[in-house]
Formats: sequence, structure tokens, C-alpha cells
Amino acid sequence: MIVIISGGGIGGLTAALCLNHFGIEAEIHEKAPELLEIGAGIQISPNAMKVFQALGLDDKIVAAGFLPEAIEIRRGEGGSHLIKTPLKSKTEKRYGAPYVHIHRADLVACLKAAVSERSGILLNLASSVVGFRQSDAAVSVELESGQTHDADALIGADGIHSAVRHQMLGPDAPRFTGNVALRAVVSVKELGSNIPAPTACAWVGSGKHAVTYLLRGGELANLVAVVERGDWQIESWSEPANKEEALRDFAGWHPIVTDMLEASDELYRWALFDRDPLTSWVSGRAALLGDAAHPMLPFMAQGAAMAIEDAWALAASLSLRNDLPEALRDYQNVRYARASKVQAKSRANADLFHAGTFSERVIRQAPIRIADRVAPQLGLQQQDWIYGYDIVEAMGV
Repeated sequence: MIVIISGGGIGGLTAALCLNHFGIEAEIHEKAPELLEIGAGIQISPNAMKVFQALGLDDKIVAAGFLPEAIEIRRGEGGSHLIKTPLKSKTEKRYGAPYVHIHRADLVACLKAAVSERSGILLNLASSVVGFRQSDAAVSVELESGQTHDADALIGADGIHSAVRHQMLGPDAPRFTGNVALRAVVSVKELGSNIPAPTACAWVGSGKHAVTYLLRGGELANLVAVVERGDWQIESWSEPANKEEALRDFAGWHPIVTDMLEASDELYRWALFDRDPLTSWVSGRAALLGDAAHPMLPFMAQGAAMAIEDAWALAASLSLRNDLPEALRDYQNVRYARASKVQAKSRANADLFHAGTFSERVIRQAPIRIADRVAPQLGLQQQDWIYGYDIVEAMGV
């Protein structure tokens, strides 16, 4: 069996490695001339790390990343704590896998190295899938170069602007959420005493929030900041942001946040769009994976994790059935409800983080503060449904 994968990002590379694990050949087509991920951090929670454990990559990923000590929620103005839930000392014992912060470029480098070490995976760079045709027996993939490649199946792991999804389902109609995100990665040497704590910290306030955490063994600090505004709506990760404007947006906030903005040499922004769950991820011998199937807002840090879970479920499904279209439908049936739930929860978190008036903040945040003080162990228990999920065990192979 040969499977063509459109897209060589985290989801596409992981899918190729999972297919290879089950003895299925994979052919990746990535439009970029090099696998150079954007300069940003990513959170790999235990549910995703279980896939990398099964692939034998967990030690390398941990070595390249950073293990946070806790999850925190703090007020943006003043910095007082709403919750602080231990992670580093708890997650492996509770979930059987660590929680890792890692630079996207470092994760992609780990995955690319693993791809290059395995026979049965072909990585084609500067090669973009623009369309496909299929029959009962095969799928023919058209590349931007005009070439065609034949395979048994096509996987669209080509992101939120997926060409595979566009052909399967037509253009999507995303809704602008009224939120614009900023991102920066800064050397901790530039931050003086205002270095982010060794935690995954969400700073919350009226109409905005920020997330800070450390990367590369604590050498780098990562910032993602989200502001409610409706005057700019470009969905791009590479659009430069105006530093002065960003500092005005977060004026009066804790210096850990504002100093990172001030110290950033490269500050980027992108508008956040919401999308309803798709009616289907599968059409015959073609299927969608990751953001192409279920793009979600970044308010649970689960976008990449869901793509990683998808990758294992897809490969396992193909290994369990001789009927390929039926196997792809099995994959969707395993993944659809969970991914849709994470989409919905991610959307709901925006309301928690951006509570507007004082009374709204009290109403929405009081239960969190009370639970943290009365029964702090509930912090992780509330995440069991997401962090404790094991797609490897669920697929049974």
C-alpha cells in the first residue's frame, strides 16, 4: 500500500512515521523548499506524547524541549494567581507520559530526522498537491509541476487552507472571531529578572490574554498574546506586528508580558477565525488530517496534539482493514467526536480568558479559584479527558 500525504508539517510528518510503523509506504509532498518551521513554541501534552512513545521518539523530543513544572492562570494586571496545578511531578505518574514545551522548528527537526532514517518514506520538498482524481482502485494526485503520482490513498495534511479539503468539500466559510494573536520568541538573557516562570502560564484580562512558557531547556521564552479587535483580519502566521501598538494593547500588564513584547526582535500577528466541524473528513480514497480536518482556536493548546492523535488513528485504521475506503471511514468515526469536542472547548475558553467587566470576571473565575484552594488535585482531574486519552490503546494495535 502507498499513501500520498499532502503537507510536510507536524501532522504530515507524524502521519508518515505512523504509516511506516504499520508497514505502509508513505510519500510526502510539501510545497516549501525546506522544512523550516516558524519561530514559535508548541505544547505537546501527554495524550500526544503517547504516540511519540509508540514511535520511539519521546526521549529525543523531551531532550529538545522543556518540561514545565505547572499550569498557571494569573491576572494580567497585577499577576495574582487564579490557579496553579503541578505538572512535572504529576503527569508521567498520572498519564504515563510527560507534558513538553518545544520549539516548532525543533519538533520538525526531530520528525524529519526520523523520516530520513526510515525506509519506505519518501519526502518531496518544493512539491505541492493541487488536485486529485480517484477510481475504485486508486487515486491520482496532481502536482503543481504538472506531474501526476498514483497511490492507494491521499491524506490532506495541508493545513487550514487545504487544497485537498477545497476539492472534497468546496471553499470553507470561516468566521472572524474578533481576536488577533501575537507571537514572539525571546532569549531569556534579554529579559533581566522578568523571566517567565517554568510553567505554562495564561495571563487573563478584559478582552485579551497572553500565554508564556519556556523552550530549549529554559534558554528561550515563548509568548502568544491575543487581543479582541476588529480592524485587521489577515489569517497569516508571517505578518509582522507593530511593537508599539502591541505595548499599548497590554499597557499596565505584568512586566513579564510587557518585557517580552519590548525585547522581541521579531513580533508577528494573525487573525483568528473559527470554523464549524466539517460534515465529513473522507471522500473515497481521500481523507483529511489535523487542521485540514478540524482547525481550532489556540485556547487549549491542542491543535498539534489532535493532528498527532489523528496520525496514529489513520495509520492503525489502514492496518486493520483490507477495504481502504472503509478503513478511512473507520478513522473518521474514531476521531470525529473527540476533535469536535476539543474545537468546542477551545472556543469556550476564549470567554473564560477574556471576561470583560469585573462582575463577569468574578462569576467566571470564582469557581476556578475556589476549586484550586479547596481541592487543588481537581486541576489535573478536570484535564483527564484530554491528557489521559491514549489513542494507541484505543486503536488496539
